[in-house]
Amino acid sequence: MLKGFHYPLTPKGKSTLNPPPPWYYSSDFLNIEFWSDPAAVAALLPPGLDPDPAGSGHGNALFYDWQFTGANEEYLDPARYQYREFFLLLDALFEGKPVCYCPYIFVDNDAAIARGWTQGYPKRLGQVFQTRYYAATGKAGPALAPGSKFAGSLTASGRRLAQGLVTLKKPITDPAALKQRPVVNLLHTPRLAAGKQSKPAVHELVENAPHDIKIEQAWIGDGLLTLPVVDGEDVSDLAPVRCGKGIRASMAYVVDDLKTLKDLTK
Repeated sequence: MLKGFHYPLTPKGKSTLNPPPPWYYSSDFLNIEFWSDPAAVAALLPPGLDPDPAGSGHGNALFYDWQFTGANEEYLDPARYQYREFFLLLDALFEGKPVCYCPYIFVDNDAAIARGWTQGYPKRLGQVFQTRYYAATGKAGPALAPGSKFAGSLTASGRRLAQGLVTLKKPITDPAALKQRPVVNLLHTPRLAAGKQSKPAVHELVENAPHDIKIEQAWIGDGLLTLPVVDGEDVSDLAPVRCGKGIRASMAYVVDDLKTLKDLTK
């Protein structure tokens, strides 16, 4: 019997990209609020999601430095289960309910790509970096203090696609400032068979359902995001017309479920 949650499936199951859920995540992250042309946001939303008029093109850009594990201390294999990530979340509505949608996401790890595709995240390979915080601070790294700056960058296929900067002002004392809309994704599995290439095997709206969310060392300040024009890429269509707050924090959560909202093949 072949074993494994993701490819490759083998008799022992050791080569599979990921263990079965539950999946545990810990990270440091930057979150930059921005507003794009509302028409560009609306054009990216799949059927079943509507633009949020109250958002006026609102979204968030996020840089993450992740550590992952399953149930068997996979975090002791950091070369396989550490990774960095950048993605965009756009405000939207599902049947009148405020949600957010992820049109673009980049990671530097194949196991993370497989987990993302399983959750409907359209992950691509990229090179993502962000300023790190260390308890022993010095000139090599910023402290968690007013005026400290944390930067992030994304490069894919040799092209710089995004740059971000968060300048800290004060610790976050009100948890409401960290509240995020549910993430709704388009889970899509195409068919290669002739005559069926326009009829995907899976094409549905899904809601991610992380739980046991913990956030620590959260600071708020000013955010700045740049999405430059690059040949062969569409990300710059969402170039900010203005930016808002920036957040730097640490987070942990658990993933072991995915909610199907709407089957778009029917």
